[in-house]
Amino acid sequence: MDKITVFHDIEGNTLTVWFGNRQDEITSEETGDELVLMKNAQGEVIGFEKLNFRPADHRNIPISFETVTA
Repeated sequence: MDKITVFHDIEGNTLTVWFGNRQDEITSEETGDELVLMKNAQGEVIGFEKLNFRPADHRNIPISFETVTA
């Protein structure tokens, strides 16, 4: 079963989402839109971090997921 991990750092104002093993991160790339892509050795994106993330209510962040299969 695949696992998605979401971290919200209130003090650092970041939202980090991993949809791969975070220990596999080899490199990261900032896109210029306050978004950092984390990549594994094959260059595949295994997570991302949104910088300057400030939700209106940090105690209640609604998150929804949708699974799409080909």
